[in-house]
Amino acid sequence: MRFVDTNVLLYAVSKDPAEARKTRIALALLTEGDIALSVQVLQEFYVQATRTGRPDPLTARQASALVESWRRFPVQPVTAELMQAGFAASVQFQISYWDATIVEGARLMGCELLLTEDLQHGRDFDGIRVQNPFASKGRAR
Repeated sequence: MRFVDTNVLLYAVSKDPAEARKTRIALALLTEGDIALSVQVLQEFYVQATRTGRPDPLTARQASALVESWRRFPVQPVTAELMQAGFAASVQFQISYWDATIVEGARLMGCELLLTEDLQHGRDFDGIRVQNPFASKGRAR
């Protein structure tokens, strides 16, 4: 299973012509069955997608409906265990708490691959490998 970060969801709803390639890739990923998310990712999506400064903001209703539709995927809840794992990973890997919680959410979901453009492509976080699905070399499984 592959864990999807917030940026994938945001590209899936982008109307920006400059992001058309990333939108196609994100939409294709979301049609595949081996995707996992977290409550954190869904919350971040909602906040960013409805932000008034966004060029193409969604309404609260639209964003909420998308979040509900993405709940068809396995979703890691926010738990005390995840929070503590995020604290430890932040120190261990020298990344932000929020990024560390994404990494640890992937781990708790049993994923080995984290799809994001926010962390270094190819970096391995003790068994969680980062892959930028928007990198020009294509997507790997």
